[in-house]
Parts: sequence; structure tokens; C-alpha cells
Amino acid sequence: MAATRTLTMAQALNTALRDAMREDRSVHLLGEDVGQLGGVFRITDGLTAEFGPDRCLDTPLAEAGILGTAIGMAMYGLRPVVEMQFDAFAYPAMEQLVSHLAKMRNRTGGKLPLPITVRVPYGGGIGGVEHHSDSSEAYYAATPGLHVVTPATVPDAYGLLRAAIASDDPVIVLEPKRLYWSKADLDPAADCEPIGRAVLRRQGRSAVLITYGPSLPVCLEAAEAATAEGWDLAVLDLRSLVPFDDATVAEVVRSVGRAVVVHESTGFAGVGAEIAARVSERCFHHLAAPVLRVTGFDIPYPAPMLEHHHLPGVDRILDAVAKLQWEG
Repeated sequence: MAATRTLTMAQALNTALRDAMREDRSVHLLGEDVGQLGGVFRITDGLTAEFGPDRCLDTPLAEAGILGTAIGMAMYGLRPVVEMQFDAFAYPAMEQLVSHLAKMRNRTGGKLPLPITVRVPYGGGIGGVEHHSDSSEAYYAATPGLHVVTPATVPDAYGLLRAAIASDDPVIVLEPKRLYWSKADLDPAADCEPIGRAVLRRQGRSAVLITYGPSLPVCLEAAEAATAEGWDLAVLDLRSLVPFDDATVAEVVRSVGRAVVVHESTGFAGVGAEIAARVSERCFHHLAAPVLRVTGFDIPYPAPMLEHHHLPGVDRILDAVAKLQWEG
């Protein structure tokens, strides 16, 4: 493996795929434009040239067919990695995902695992139009049988994707497309926290911002801005929505007594509602105020010129923190 170097998140994902394919010939990639073009976001750039079109396969525009093919490949011993070109493009494959991908291992009493990784570029913030900016994590998290992860840093992009490919369970990897061009140092040989483990990105004593994926940089920015108000905010990066790290989340919330959940998908029936419920159940006697949520609005994704109103920003997060102080 290469030594430490500065990469974008997109390059880290590309490196993870390349390393997995070099180490295991059963790893195959398939999706729309993943071959010669290298994917819309160039995540698979150069992989067809190195491994050939049989292992990095361009498919027709047929998401249900792509995932159904991957399920058949996995049943015969391969480790397919599927790219859904954009978040909302994945919806035609939901029947395959819910009825077969998520249930096959249980249906066969554990005899037939499906080691399939489904990569989904997701979320807003890039000026995309409808069907290009959805945050669809709640659909996947609510489907038993799937693991769901979302990296927010360059090292996690590499480490979580490698862990997903190595897993014998199907894993949905939600890649925040607006972070594809973020840069950081990556050492592929360094240990990465496993799937199912949250990481405290910033210490704090006033309250904790619980977040994941594209909202992590926004929460870190809000925590810095909060110092002007005399607030010391912790920031907890979930990294993994399923399995969920109840232990770490509860430990952090109990230590500060106040929590705000931040994500850009809709609030009603969103992942944040589940997080708030779990925190309330496990930390009730430690809470000085109700658990609040800062989310996208309960509307279809807006036009590009309006998305900055829809996405949680620093001001909305600090307004919630101010309410927490008042409640306490």
C-alpha cells in the first residue's frame, strides 16, 4: 500500500476500490458509466484500464437490473460493489434491495450471505436539481438486514469502504457528494474505527452536536462560532447509522446533558427522530433539556438557488443551542 499522502475524498474512495480489487479477485465493480468514463464523479477512474471490463463493468441504465445482477454474482461467490449514480436514481432498485438483498441471509438461515457493497453519492450542497440531491438514509436504515455507513472524512472514506467490501453483510455506503473534493492526509495502512463505532471529533462541555456525513463540517464550523457566545460544543460523528453506537452516544450525552441532532434529510420520520428517541430513553435522567433536531425541511428537495435555505447551517444550529440553554 502507498504511504501517507494528501488526497481528496474522491481519490480516497478510488484508492480503496483499487486496493480491494488488487487484494481480492472476487471484488467486481458494476454501475452506469463506471468503466471507461470512471464514473460521474470519477470514483472509478482508471480501474477498467487496470483490471479490465470484466471486473469494472459498465451497465445499462437499469438500477433494478444492476442490483439484481449483483445479487446473483454474490450468490455465486463474488463480492460485487455497485455504484448508484445519484441518490434518487437508486429508487428503482428498492424492490431488489428490500425484498432480496436485505433478506437473503435470514431467508437461508445464514447459509447464503450477500457480501454486496452499494455505493450511493448522496445529499445536497452542489447545486443539483431534483433527483440529484436526496438524503435517503432513512429508507436504508429502516430496512433490517442492511448495514448503513456514511463517511465524513478522507480516512473514513477509505476505511469504511474497505470494511464494507470485506463484510459478509450487505452494506450501503452513503458518500456525501459535496465532500468529494475535501482534502486530508490518508495513510491506507492506518487503523480505522470499524463499522458501528461513532467518533468524537471535538470535545465540549456545553452541549453535543450529533451528526454524520455532509453535516459534520457544518457542525464543526458551528462549534467554532459558538465560542463567541461562550458555548463549548462537542461534535460527535456517528459514521455508522446501522449498527448504531448507542454506548458512545449515551456516554457523550450523559457527560454534557444537552444534545442537538443535525442532518440535512427531512425531519419528520428521519434518522434524527430515532437518534433523539434513543438518547432520551438512555439518558433521560442526565438531560438538562429536551433533545433538539436541526434538519432539512419536510419538502421535496428545492431548486438549486434555494438549497442554502433548506440545508442546516451554522445559524440554525446555534439557534437550537441557544434554545437548549434557555430550556436548561
